[in-house]
Amino acid sequence: MKSYRTFLKQILLNYIIGSVIAVAVVGGLFVLTTVDAPLLQNIRMVGIMMFSFVVMLGLESIVFRHHIRTIREACVIDFPTEEMIKRAYIQLHKFPKLSVYRIMLPHFLGLTVPALILMIICMGKGWITLPTYYLWIGGAGALMVASMHAFIEFFLTASAIRPMLILMKERLHRLYGKDILELGQVHVSVRRKFQWSIFLIGVFPLVLFSLAAQIRLQEMTGMQSGEYWSWAGAVILVSIAFSIVGAQLLARDVEHPIRNLYSEMEHVKNGDFSGEAEDYYSDDFSLLISGFNHMIKGLQLRDRRSAQLQDSYFATLAAALDARDPYTAGHSLRVAEYAVIIGENAGLNTYELDRLRKTALLHDIGKIGITDSVLLKDGKLTDEEFDQIKKHPALGESILQQVEPKDAMQPYLPGVRSHHERYDGKGYPDGLQGEDIPLFGRIIAVADAYDAMTSNRPYRKGMPSEKAIMILEEGRGTQWDPQFASIFIDSYRKKKELIS
Repeated sequence: MKSYRTFLKQILLNYIIGSVIAVAVVGGLFVLTTVDAPLLQNIRMVGIMMFSFVVMLGLESIVFRHHIRTIREACVIDFPTEEMIKRAYIQLHKFPKLSVYRIMLPHFLGLTVPALILMIICMGKGWITLPTYYLWIGGAGALMVASMHAFIEFFLTASAIRPMLILMKERLHRLYGKDILELGQVHVSVRRKFQWSIFLIGVFPLVLFSLAAQIRLQEMTGMQSGEYWSWAGAVILVSIAFSIVGAQLLARDVEHPIRNLYSEMEHVKNGDFSGEAEDYYSDDFSLLISGFNHMIKGLQLRDRRSAQLQDSYFATLAAALDARDPYTAGHSLRVAEYAVIIGENAGLNTYELDRLRKTALLHDIGKIGITDSVLLKDGKLTDEEFDQIKKHPALGESILQQVEPKDAMQPYLPGVRSHHERYDGKGYPDGLQGEDIPLFGRIIAVADAYDAMTSNRPYRKGMPSEKAIMILEEGRGTQWDPQFASIFIDSYRKKKELIS
C-alpha cells in the first residue's frame, strides 16, 4: 500500500507539474500577454479559465479513477489473485498512453468547451469585447497546449510506472511463485513515439508563436489575418513537413537495430544459437549489438558443452544396456543409425533428427528392469516370459520420467513407449493404430525390426539382410508404417547398388 501511495503521489505531482507548465504558464501567458484588454475584461477571462479548470478537473478525475482502479485493487488487498496482479501489470504498461488519452479528451474538452461557451456568452452581453475569430485562435492554442501537456505527461508517467512494474513482478512471484508472462508487448511503438515527440517539439513553439504574433501584429499594426497567414501558414507547413520527415528518419534509424536484435532473439528463443546480430552501427547501438553477440557466443559454448554431455549421457545409457547382453551389443547404436537414415529421407530437420537419434539410443532402456533369466534366456520364451518382455517399453518410459529435469526428457518418451506398436493396431503396450502411433515410434519400429532380424542370437543365426528387407516389404501397412518401411527399403537398395 505504501508503494501505491508513493506512485499515486508521483502521478499527481507529474500532473500538477504538467498542468502548471502547459495550462497556467503557457496558456495564461498566451492569453494575458497577447490580448490587449482592459483590466476588468482580463479578470473576467481569468475567471472563465478558473471555472473551466474546475470542470476539467472533475471530468478528468472520473476518468483517472477508472484507469487507476485495476492497479489500486492489486495494491490495497493483502492477497490479490494472480489474475488481478497480471491485469495491474498490463494496466501499468498502458498508463503512459492512457495519460495522453485523459489529457486530449476529458482534459482538453473539459477546459475548452466551457471556456468557449462562457466567452461567447460574455461577448454577446458585451462583458468582453474581442473579435470573434479570437475564439478560433484560442481553441487552436488550447489544442497545442493540451498536446504539449500530453507529451510531458507521457514521459513523466513512463518513468513513474517502473517501480510499480517491479513491485507487481515481485508480488506475483512471492505470493504464487510465478513470473509475469506478458513480456515484450509493444504498447507504444518507437516509431510512433518519435514521430509525435519530434512533431510536437518542432511544431508546437512555432504555431503557438504564430497565433500569438497574429493577435499582437493586428492590434499594433492593423495587419489583416489573411495577409498574415499567407506567409505564416507557409512557414508552419514547411516546419510540419520537416518535423515529419525528421521523425521518420530518426525513427527508422532507431528501429533498424531493434528489429535486427529482435530477429536474432527469436532464434535464441527457439534454441538456435548459431547466428549473430549484424553490427554496422556507429552509435551506442554498436555497443548493444556487441554485447548481444558476446552473450550469444557464451550461449554457443554452453550449448555445445551441454550437447556433448547429453550425447555422452545417452550413449552411456545405451552402452550400459547393451553390456547386459553381449549378443545384442551395439544394437541401440545400430537402431539409432538406421532411424536417422529413415528420418533424413523422410525430410526431418536437424533438430528432429537429433531427438530421433537420442530416442533410438534409449528405446530399449526398459530392459534394464527385466530379470536376467528372461532377458538372457537362450531358448524360446514362454508366454509368461514374453509378457515380461512386453513390459519394457512402458518400463523404459517410467525410468526416463524419473530423470531431471523432466521437460528435457519429455520429447523422448513417446518414441520409447511406442516402438513396439504395430501399424494395424496389434502391437503393445497400448494397441495404437496407424498415425495414432507417435512419429518416432513408427520410425524406430522399422529400424529395430531390421536389426533384430539380422543380428545373431544364441538360439539362432541372424538372417541375411535381403530376407529381412523382404519381410519388411511384406509387413508394410500391417506391422510397420508403409512410408517409413518403404524409405528404409529404398535406401538399403540404393546403397547396395552403389556398392555393387
